[in-house]
Amino acid sequence: RHPGPSAVSGTDEHGLKIQQAAAAAGTSPPELCERVSGLFRQALSQAAVSFTDFTRTSEPRHRRAVRHFWGALRDGGAVYKGSYEGWYCTPEECFLPESQLAESRDAQGRPCKVSLETGHQVHWTKEENYMFRLSAFREPLRSWLRDDPRAVAPQPFHQRVLRWLDEDLPDLSISRERSRLPWGIPVPGDSTQTIYVWVDALVNYLSVVGYPETHGEWWPRAHHVVGKDILKFHAVYWPALLLAAGLAPPERILVHSHWTVRGRKMSKSLGNVVDPSACIRRYTLDGFRYFLLRQGVPERDGDYYEEKVVKLVNSELADALGGLLNRSTALSINPSDTYPRFSESCFPKLSEGGETEAAGRASAEDYELLAAVASLPLQVAACFEAFQIYKALESVALRVRQTNSFFQRHAPWKLDRKEPAEQLWLDTVLHVTLECLRVYGTLLQPVIPGAADRLLTRLAVGPEERGLSGLTFLPRYEGKPCPFEGRRLGPDTGLLFPRLEKPQRRPGETEKL
Repeated sequence: RHPGPSAVSGTDEHGLKIQQAAAAAGTSPPELCERVSGLFRQALSQAAVSFTDFTRTSEPRHRRAVRHFWGALRDGGAVYKGSYEGWYCTPEECFLPESQLAESRDAQGRPCKVSLETGHQVHWTKEENYMFRLSAFREPLRSWLRDDPRAVAPQPFHQRVLRWLDEDLPDLSISRERSRLPWGIPVPGDSTQTIYVWVDALVNYLSVVGYPETHGEWWPRAHHVVGKDILKFHAVYWPALLLAAGLAPPERILVHSHWTVRGRKMSKSLGNVVDPSACIRRYTLDGFRYFLLRQGVPERDGDYYEEKVVKLVNSELADALGGLLNRSTALSINPSDTYPRFSESCFPKLSEGGETEAAGRASAEDYELLAAVASLPLQVAACFEAFQIYKALESVALRVRQTNSFFQRHAPWKLDRKEPAEQLWLDTVLHVTLECLRVYGTLLQPVIPGAADRLLTRLAVGPEERGLSGLTFLPRYEGKPCPFEGRRLGPDTGLLFPRLEKPQRRPGETEKL
């Protein structure tokens, strides 16, 4: 039986890069890792990112899993000892071919070679290491990708991996001399070698699910979420290593792109690195989460600048969603402060032919709104499942605008509550609006947890009524009872989302929209 959903995060703590960083900071690698790992945990907590497990590659459970995995590779005949030389990039912890290098100059002005992609300096390294027969897995990897077009998603990244498999696929050096790299897991049976940091790090996906004893409950039904810069490690090296160890590749590898700042790559040297903690303070937690998930398209880099965040958050959260909630729950048009009643005579159900049995007050546009909102939960669920969260939020934002148009079109504040017929229609307009808001609040919970909670609380939606699986929309239109109808609304929590102040423009800077 498959266990319930689980999310894992953690820190990769071994390798030459960590060893050198610790030396430069005048501390030991374990002390550095303890501090930095704590900062990552703190950042996730601050961003309201939950996880079931936080794994660290320096933990005993992980070291044990790595040693067992190495034994499986060795026993399967995929490992041999050989001499290896090439250009090694310490920040990326990998060897790079000449085709991925460029000529440059170091800090002292001396000629050197750097990575074309990252600009990091590389050094010529010659060692006797253990090698992995990567070349033997070209066809098995091709078969895996062709048998499952969703194995690597989105599609452009799937195609990129297939193209890599058409290129040269040299065997992989999977250990380093321990005299150069003591900070890592020793090769079992050979204390002169340290297991290559990427082999060590990738096994975290297994160690965290109980490898080598209880991983079968989860593996291979695992989904990895990775940045495009480490795609080759996850979609070529890792599946090949797994196959060599007698295990299947993960079910899905979900790949995301990067954020630029005003069209330029983030870089310490450019001084344009964005601090997420500062962004949370500036835009609020919900505002910053909404921007990242609404604008982050996995297939291509997203561009960040302050004006863009403010414009989006004010327009879609403060004005469209928050404004609609405030207007539709105002005591001036809903003095009873309850979930108003729906009238079938005002909003009769359409027949299959698109006709109504009785003349109501709803227009064709109103029926279009109902159909659009009724289909939204499945649409959003499908987008989330396909790792297209921005499309899900695009759909919700569109429906919020549509609901605002519905509310504006029927202007309930102009209807006379003292007239019985007018009161029926006024209550129906409010009922439909609140039902739409209830659906939006439910669907937005993973994205803007705080604002969604305030919205649902205002609508008196209980904690047990907020699930996606039981989400229904406007049951009264279908002739079924609505559990919210007549229920007293929750306390007025004020503005759902405060408008953000526009950033101050620097002298000579034009506004970018």
